[in-house]
Amino acid sequence: MHTAVFTFATDDARALYRSVCQEMGDVGDRSSVRVRLADDNTLLLEATAADIPALRAALNTWLRLINIAIEMHEIVAP
Repeated sequence: MHTAVFTFATDDARALYRSVCQEMGDVGDRSSVRVRLADDNTLLLEATAADIPALRAALNTWLRLINIAIEMHEIVAP
């Protein structure tokens, strides 16, 4: 198994979590992703996969989702 953990420190961690948590069940058969709040200002993304290509694919998807959520929040609440 391969695992990658990303930490996002932001004042909007709760809003960011609510934006992406609905997608947690939609990863695939070879990987799993968990998103959670470490505290009010920290979002954790943990991806686990059976192989490196599956881990890369999961991370590409989830990092893109988080980036889009951040960009949308900046547009809506500058």
